[in-house]
Amino acid sequence: MSTMFGALNRFISRLDSESPSQTSRDRSTYGFQILRNKNHEIPIEAWYDFIVGINGRQVDNPDPSLFATEVRNCAGSNVSLILWNAKGARTRTIALPIPTPSPTLGITLQWTPLSVTEDVWHVLDVITNSPADNAGLLPYGDYIVGTPEGNVHGESGLGELVEDYLGRNLRLFVYNHEYAVTRLVTLTPSRSWGGSGALGCVLGFGALHRLPVPMTEPIAGPGETLFETARFSNEEPRPLSAQPPQPQSPSLYPPPSSTPDAPTFLVPASMTAPPPPPSQSATSPAAGPPKGAKKQRNVAAPNMTFDDYFREGEQKSKEEDYTTSTKGTAPLPPPPKSIKAPAQVENTESAADIQVEAEKPEILEAEPKPESQDG
Repeated sequence: MSTMFGALNRFISRLDSESPSQTSRDRSTYGFQILRNKNHEIPIEAWYDFIVGINGRQVDNPDPSLFATEVRNCAGSNVSLILWNAKGARTRTIALPIPTPSPTLGITLQWTPLSVTEDVWHVLDVITNSPADNAGLLPYGDYIVGTPEGNVHGESGLGELVEDYLGRNLRLFVYNHEYAVTRLVTLTPSRSWGGSGALGCVLGFGALHRLPVPMTEPIAGPGETLFETARFSNEEPRPLSAQPPQPQSPSLYPPPSSTPDAPTFLVPASMTAPPPPPSQSATSPAAGPPKGAKKQRNVAAPNMTFDDYFREGEQKSKEEDYTTSTKGTAPLPPPPKSIKAPAQVENTESAADIQVEAEKPEILEAEPKPESQDG
């Protein structure tokens, strides 16, 4: 499994290298990372939140005194902060009241690039009786986000740190996605615990293993993106609210929406069938087209559904079965009149003789001439 994720990470890295403008823009984005929040009434999360804008303007100066001056100027009113969160890479805006006596927020900041949140290791599997198992790491739900021992950068940064702490206690900050809590875990890396590796767990690193959106937030609807950074530069912003239900239309396809950005979907429940056409009586014979008349072409009505189309075809098939075509054929002759049969000859021999005699030619014998008498 680790080989498969490694191949996918290399493929994504290759794609990222093909767009240097996008990569350089993300790497060069900075903000004030929240290191500590002393005011628990402020909905700001330490380590995961970055202040990237204040009062509608982007923060592009690393000098903290300018930021503090902007906050003090809002004493007695509200200050608007644009926060970027590492969980799902989402941006939100909050308004915080600034008291007049002490115009401060009660937070500790540090000018940090947003790319530090990419150094996250996802726990994929934990081997039984390993140092990771004894420390309480949970597969799939735990993410190693840092350590109080120092900064860890790059895919190999955690491995180098583990090698330095072989046989010693190593503290790690672990975030659990299912419970949305961050805890401090202490484990002792070792090569002699009876298995492979110093930790005894499988870790994932890269774009496929970044911090996901908290489970408490609503799930992204159709047409919405999971990460705001995963959007093309020429793509227009999509509405986050659900589209209102389209009114039912008698046609097979719903009418196009008035707004160009609203997607159109073909919902089977909204397809209403028109009343079926009046069918011919079963007792009356189907009359064929008049002689010399041009046969009409079968054209489906615009409001006809699939059931009506098949029903019409079935009706036409029944009419053709009961109608006999007489085009190009001569009328049948009338039946012959009744003829009396000849009497049966009882004597077969006499009948044969009669037939033979009938076949023999008639021979006429010449009558003898009377002899002349001399007189």
